[in-house]
Amino acid sequence: MKRALVAVALLLLWSPRVEIPARLSDAEFWKFITATSEPGGYFRNENITNLTSNELWFQYVIPDLIRRTKPGGVYLGVGPEQNFTYMAATRPKLAILFDIRRGNLDLQLMYKAIFELSKDRADFVSMLFAKPRPEGLGPAATAAQLFSAFARVTTSEPLYKQHLQAIKNHLTRTHGFPLLADDLTGIDAVYTTFYWSGFAVRASPTYAELMTATDASGAARSYLASDEHFQFLKDLQTRNLVVPVVGDFGGPKAIRAVGAYLKSVGATVAAFYLSNVEQYLSQDGKWDAFCRSVATLPLDGGSTFIRSQNGGGGGGFGRGGGFVSSLGGIAAEVQGCR
Repeated sequence: MKRALVAVALLLLWSPRVEIPARLSDAEFWKFITATSEPGGYFRNENITNLTSNELWFQYVIPDLIRRTKPGGVYLGVGPEQNFTYMAATRPKLAILFDIRRGNLDLQLMYKAIFELSKDRADFVSMLFAKPRPEGLGPAATAAQLFSAFARVTTSEPLYKQHLQAIKNHLTRTHGFPLLADDLTGIDAVYTTFYWSGFAVRASPTYAELMTATDASGAARSYLASDEHFQFLKDLQTRNLVVPVVGDFGGPKAIRAVGAYLKSVGATVAAFYLSNVEQYLSQDGKWDAFCRSVATLPLDGGSTFIRSQNGGGGGGFGRGGGFVSSLGGIAAEVQGCR
């Protein structure tokens, strides 16, 4: 089994390299996805709300996360847009986003196209929600100013149709990705949800609330909080260095295949965002398998888990109920799983 997993990962070694590539070609990007992904699966409580984060205070750990990690490493994560905020903080050279749901790959491909087609944050929000761009939004606008301005603008059906077609054309024609018919249908469904729901893709927290949230000191750290954050992510996406992978954290292939590739290019995992997936891995008897897979990743003393758990009535960083984020040293935590 181990030899087979390594062989799968070696499919990614298109040419000899000693460091993370500055860019993946379109063919390499798609080969990375297909060579490391597992068959799509089902996540309990799966519904449309999984399109956005439900962690309003996930920025609270960012100051400590920055102190623990070094820029230029590899970011691993699960789920939707909260990854972009952690990526903007940790400044990786490569990011790989896992999810057991094939639908999250469709979501991430939609985001990829919108990042690449937008010159700035206002263009991005305009395209994401099919709203005309308000006047007066420059690079210095705060996230609050950005979303306040767009809240006063009505969604546009012509823009929705125009943008949806532009997204699919960008992925299938500009990049030439051989998307499955189900993926194109999935992108349709995701984008239509953003169009119909607006900022309330999830009723609470809304997209505007997530993007205007701060850390404990009041510092705005969301990926749309500054033009600098946005441009960093746009550049990473344009160079095909944000790769969505379909994989079960407790499965036999995805994490190990990614780990073999990272070792082959001399890369080190800086941060690994888990959300609260460990809870379900434990319930399903898969946590040990996950731990053994993570132990195969290239790690150092700064490699950091980012996790969240329901804080209940007294959680939420002193603000009532909600998800509480915390950090952990990966190498130390998985040492016994090798």
